[in-house]
Amino acid sequence: MSEGTDVTAAGNTALTRRWQGVMADNFGTPRLPLVRGEGTRVWDAEGNEYLDFLGGIAVNSLGHAHPAVVRAVSGQVASLGHVSNLFMAEPTVHLAERLVQLTGRPGRVYFSNSGAEANEAAFKIGRLTGRPHTVSAVGGFHGRTMGALALTGQPAKQRPFHPLPAGVTHVPYGDTDALRAAVTEDTALLVLEPVQGENGVIVPPPGYLRAAREITAATGTLLVLDEIQTGIGRTGHWFAGQAEGVDADVITLAKGLGGGLPIGATLVFGPAADLLTPGSHGSTFSGNPVVCAAALAVLDTIEQAGLLDHVTWTGERLRRGVTGLDHPLVREVRGTGLLLGIALAAPFAAEVQQAAQNHGLLVNAVTADTIRLAPPLTVSDREVSAFLTRFAAALEEVHTAQLVAA
Repeated sequence: MSEGTDVTAAGNTALTRRWQGVMADNFGTPRLPLVRGEGTRVWDAEGNEYLDFLGGIAVNSLGHAHPAVVRAVSGQVASLGHVSNLFMAEPTVHLAERLVQLTGRPGRVYFSNSGAEANEAAFKIGRLTGRPHTVSAVGGFHGRTMGALALTGQPAKQRPFHPLPAGVTHVPYGDTDALRAAVTEDTALLVLEPVQGENGVIVPPPGYLRAAREITAATGTLLVLDEIQTGIGRTGHWFAGQAEGVDADVITLAKGLGGGLPIGATLVFGPAADLLTPGSHGSTFSGNPVVCAAALAVLDTIEQAGLLDHVTWTGERLRRGVTGLDHPLVREVRGTGLLLGIALAAPFAAEVQQAAQNHGLLVNAVTADTIRLAPPLTVSDREVSAFLTRFAAALEEVHTAQLVAA
């Protein structure tokens, strides 16, 4: 579609009806059937084109159908696909070596299939310390499996599934004094996101992660950084904790690591790296060679294309561009790198999300008053310019409608 041209959600009904007929209703009905993607662009079932500034919720780190990922996956599945955890394969070991190398410290890696599973593994490692207590943050999101849900500091998501695993205390995010009061020598884990993505892209005060490291070191508690949304270049660093020089005992990864394929990873350092022993944990698909090959292609491309610097520069341009729109609906822009939250002056995020789609943009109303952006790390300067033009039009559409309604 041409820049600034409206598209319509009318039509696209055939796949929608089929979804409603057979799919579980836990997601409701998704808002748009997509059939093809290339880079930062996707197309729906009617051929309408959109700029994808959500990237599968920070998953499509290289965009859609990136040639490096396509080659890696095609080559691997043509030679060796699944082998189970009873055997080993080169891509699995190579990926673990690369991830540990990127941290700059010796460690061990457990592979899984998702972020929730990566956090479940971290939770089980905490149990193996023999300590009964875990601390995480209010507003944090760590997944929807039962253990990860217990860590998640969002009561509305937890309530239908009580009783959850016990012994988890939630403290206000960004509050160092609350951490100091809650973390004791009985605390196995302190689990934090460097940026709370699902809570509206909330960035903690400077020094918060360093204070968390000091507090946990003093009590012998394992510091777990949930880098599922912030890791693998999303913030302009391989891991967001690196920006503050924080070495966690456990790092959990998923989302952007696989470049669109499902993979999770739990990186463990120091004495905690030896807590998982044979038979203590596992997954049939752990370290699948095909998804590991995709992840290696992602790491290679980020490194070879200099995408960490690109993310830093492009993210700042995107932030300045949205701020520079000087629109009455925009209150502030939060976040770092290419994980940004546009905080609105009123709870109109759902309306802005739909208006953006009308103008050929895919964004996410992550909370009632926040729009989340997580485009591919490869997003171009031209695409950022197109985003700003279309997003300004979407904001004005919603603003005008609110004025008329008033």
